[in-house]
Amino acid sequence: MNVNEIVEKVFNNDKRYVSRAISIVESNNSVSTELLKELHKKTGRAYRIGITGPPGAGKSTLTNYLAKFYRKENKKVGIIAVDPTSPFTGGALLGDRVRMTDIGNDQGIFIRSMATRGSLGGLSKKTIDAADVLDAAGYDYIIFETVGVGQSELDIAKTADTTIVVLVPESGDSIQAMKAGLMEIADFFVLNKSDRPGSDSALTALKTILMLRDHTANDWLPGIIKCIASENVGTSEIAEEIKRHSDYLINNNLLKEKREENYKLRIKEITEKILQNELWSDEIEKFLIDSLKLVLDGTTSPYQVAEMIYNNFKDKNRT
Repeated sequence: MNVNEIVEKVFNNDKRYVSRAISIVESNNSVSTELLKELHKKTGRAYRIGITGPPGAGKSTLTNYLAKFYRKENKKVGIIAVDPTSPFTGGALLGDRVRMTDIGNDQGIFIRSMATRGSLGGLSKKTIDAADVLDAAGYDYIIFETVGVGQSELDIAKTADTTIVVLVPESGDSIQAMKAGLMEIADFFVLNKSDRPGSDSALTALKTILMLRDHTANDWLPGIIKCIASENVGTSEIAEEIKRHSDYLINNNLLKEKREENYKLRIKEITEKILQNELWSDEIEKFLIDSLKLVLDGTTSPYQVAEMIYNNFKDKNRT
C-alpha cells in the first residue's frame, strides 16, 4: 500500500481513504508510523471537543445535536465515539454509531467508533492518532464522545481543547465523590435531562464545588448549562459556550500552551512505548521468568531484578 497515495487522498478528504488511514493507524505497525509522520504536516487546524460523563448521561444525543449545529454553519465534523472493547471480537461495540444514524449520511460528517482496547481512561491511545487523520482531512471540529467510566476518564483532558462533562439530575448525590477526578477536568458542565426531579439540587451541588475552587480574576471559570438534549433544548447554548471557551484560550495565548503540554505528554508516551517494545526481548522475558522463583523464595527482590533488566538493556545499547 502506497503511503503517499493514502496521504494525498486523506488531504482531499476522500472518505474511503480516511477510513482506511484510521484502520492503518489502529494496526499500530511501521506503516502507521510513516503515515502519521506525513499527515502531521496538515494537522493543528481542527478544534477538538471532548464530551464525557457517567454512562446514560446523554452524551451521544448531545454529540448528535452539536454535529447538526456545526453543519448548519457549513463546518465539517469528525466524530470519534470511543466504545468499550467487545469481549468477543476486541473491536468496538458500535453502540454510539447506531444512535447517530440520522447524521451518518451527511457528507460533511465522519463517524468512527473505536475500541478502548483496555485503556483505563476510556480513551485509546490510537484515538488521538485517528483524530490527527481527521484533522489532516480538513474537518473543522473533532468530537470525542467517550465511554464514560467516571473518575478514570482523565485521558480526554490531554486530548481535547475543550472538555465538557455531562451530568444528569440523578448525579447529584455522587457529585461530591466525582470531584477528585471527573469534575476537575471540565471546562464547563452540562446538566442534561434537566426537566427531571433533582435538577435543582444537582445544580446547587455543582455550584458549591465550583465556588470552592481556587482561582484568580483572569482564570476561566467553568459554567453550568442546563439542557434537554433529546428535545434539542439548550444545545445551541452549549455550542456558544464552546466558542466562548475557545475565544478565551486564543485571546490569552492558552490554546497554544495547552496543545504544547498535550504534545509533550504524547511524545513521552510514544517514546516510552518504543523503549518498552525494545526492552522486552525474548531474552529479557526468559530472564524475568527465571528470576521469579528467586523473588518468591526471598533470595532477591523485584527491585533487584528490575535493576538487572535495566542495566542489561543499558549495556546492550552502549555497544
